[in-house]
Amino acid sequence: MDSENHNPRRRFRKWFKGKHKRADPHQLSQVSDGGEDESESEDYLDDILFQSMEMDPCTSTNELRVFVGTWNVAGRSPIGSLAVDLDEWLNLKDAADMYVLGFQEIVPLKTRNVLGAEDPTEARNWNLLIGKTLNNEYGCPWLTPIRHPIPSENYHYVKNSEPESRMSNNETSMREQSRSQHEKPKGVSKYKLMASKKMVGVFISVWMKSDLVSKYYISNVKVCSVACGIMGYLGNKGSVSVSMTIEGTSFCFVVAHLASGEKKGDEGRRNHQVSEIFRRTSFPRSPADDDIPHPLTILGHDRIFWFGDLNYRLYLEDNSARQLIKKLDWRALQEFDQLRREREYGGVFQGWEEGAIEFAPTYKYSSSNGNRYSGGVPSRSGEKQRTPAWCDRILWYGKGLTQLSYFRSESKFSDHRPVSALFSTQVEVVNSTNPRVVSRHTILPTIPPPVETEQSNHDEEAESTLISLIIKDLQASPTHNTRCIEQIDD
Repeated sequence: MDSENHNPRRRFRKWFKGKHKRADPHQLSQVSDGGEDESESEDYLDDILFQSMEMDPCTSTNELRVFVGTWNVAGRSPIGSLAVDLDEWLNLKDAADMYVLGFQEIVPLKTRNVLGAEDPTEARNWNLLIGKTLNNEYGCPWLTPIRHPIPSENYHYVKNSEPESRMSNNETSMREQSRSQHEKPKGVSKYKLMASKKMVGVFISVWMKSDLVSKYYISNVKVCSVACGIMGYLGNKGSVSVSMTIEGTSFCFVVAHLASGEKKGDEGRRNHQVSEIFRRTSFPRSPADDDIPHPLTILGHDRIFWFGDLNYRLYLEDNSARQLIKKLDWRALQEFDQLRREREYGGVFQGWEEGAIEFAPTYKYSSSNGNRYSGGVPSRSGEKQRTPAWCDRILWYGKGLTQLSYFRSESKFSDHRPVSALFSTQVEVVNSTNPRVVSRHTILPTIPPPVETEQSNHDEEAESTLISLIIKDLQASPTHNTRCIEQIDD
């Protein structure tokens, strides 16, 4: 590569000239019509812009640890000793900043549940148990009453004010005084529910540490469901999704339950459902939204997680699969994994990432003896013959994501083992402490006063035109321009 591509000033000047020549070449001619050499004007311009950016960058980055989990609970209600299993699954000894939990079959997939009206009972029960588990460090979580029961299976967090870090000293003092009058320290929850959505048996629940909810500006929390089961439009299969923006970074979490079956061609039905979820998932703007643009589709987000009972199986005969499982030869077994082929050979998940699978297949376990897989040779009476497979998976897409762990838990609550992954990601934090920031996504350069010369009136007019062009361009594409520094340095 030539040296110009490594020079951020030249790259920025090239970008700036290109955009504004296309926008209004007549106005740009006024900017360089001051009687001085055009290259000198360009140097003056990028000196101004880079001085501003280097002194006060428009964004900084903070680390966020995100726990993502999926569990097909086989239509069972969250009662009894499940709280112990949940505590082990969430790994609270190494607590994350966010917990994003996806469930499948929280109700039995019977006709009345699929065709009837949504019943919020099971979603509420799961949220109650999750909230108790996350917010209680000692004792038995399920014996502690929750302070604020979740009223609905469809919930999303609405923020009514700026984060405390953005508030003035007077505003912060008033809030702290109000807290001391109305809240007791022991009653403060460690985690808050940010979003929750249920569609028949598919369910998502998103939680975040309370102090981070106060610290960060969280906007445009939205939910969406796509039913693509029976006849392509019933909710026995499909997805529920959550979209949210934390500061300047957008997140999308997609929980899916795809078509079952291990016969030849069944993977095609799953692939079709994935395509339908991509096509039909949307997060449209509403009158209640703030002025911050947000992604409208799954792939428009910065960080995307797709997880659930994806039901992809093995291109392998049952006995051969069980032999490899006995040898704990996960690498050899993965050579026959359908989802791996979809990711690596031009399928519906091409370009998506998944961590190394170093655990046994998660499906299907015997209902009578949770320590072994269902079926086998000789086949046991009353048990379904299923080839073990990694049906429960967690994928991700986007830059700025590092997977720290990927594992399964050993709860015998259902015929699936729960699976989870811990991620470290970066959140772009917009710096709004400088008075030159005119919006959450726009930072303007400081233009110094012109030197008094006989051309001063003309120069003032040119600079005024330049500022108006910059403002117009930045406002036309605010999300793009918040990443101006990152793009220049790439």
